[in-house]
Amino acid sequence: MAAIGRFQRGEEIFHAKVVDGELFKLKGDVFGSPSFEKKPMPARGLKLLTPVAPSKVIAVGLNYADHARESGLDLPKEPLFWFKAPTSLIPDGAKIEIPFATHRVDFEAELAIVIGRRVRNVTPAAAARYIFGYTAAQDISDRTIQNAESQWARAKSFDTFTPLGPYIETKIDPHDLSIQLFQNGQLRQNSNTSQLIFNCFSLVSFISTNMTLLPGDVILTGTPSGVGPIQSGDRLEVRIQSLAPLVNMVK
Repeated sequence: MAAIGRFQRGEEIFHAKVVDGELFKLKGDVFGSPSFEKKPMPARGLKLLTPVAPSKVIAVGLNYADHARESGLDLPKEPLFWFKAPTSLIPDGAKIEIPFATHRVDFEAELAIVIGRRVRNVTPAAAARYIFGYTAAQDISDRTIQNAESQWARAKSFDTFTPLGPYIETKIDPHDLSIQLFQNGQLRQNSNTSQLIFNCFSLVSFISTNMTLLPGDVILTGTPSGVGPIQSGDRLEVRIQSLAPLVNMVK
């Protein structure tokens, strides 16, 4: 498998493999041993969804040293994580909505891990076996609320605050990927996942010691330096190496 997307036609929701712009519908469980139709399906009338519908979205903070510095915070000794509401998820092409016009709201480009198998207490060395793949994401953040509270979930869980997708890439090494964010065509964030303080396998291991991770669960791995405010009309594009770009407008 390579790039896997999730789509809707009428009342039917399904996964499909994306090859050179053509869609091959999945047969069976995407997290099991799926097969795909040999003939591409017509794309007309399809709606792109987030690539998974997770039971939980886990966000990791201060996982790039440069972002910790720009935030004026010490480097964490262990991964710092919190939950984002699954209702905050939106797909590629959907609009990000700013809930309070007077608040500062920031973009944050991130690499997202998608869990593929139920896992608890896994070692970093074995974590890759439980990862289905990777996709692009944003952890949109209301800084006004975040800076006023000790818990970050509310500031980061508004509807539309977690763009995700468009597809899951199942065959990449997550440890050396360029990660960039463009705001209205201007490069704002530019780093590499090699700069993560806690890499993807370490994150899955650490989080799995605290809770059971289920197929489809999403882990946002942190954002590099360069975060900045958004406003209505902005076009935000996350580019991660060879992954399909994630593009969303701000409303």
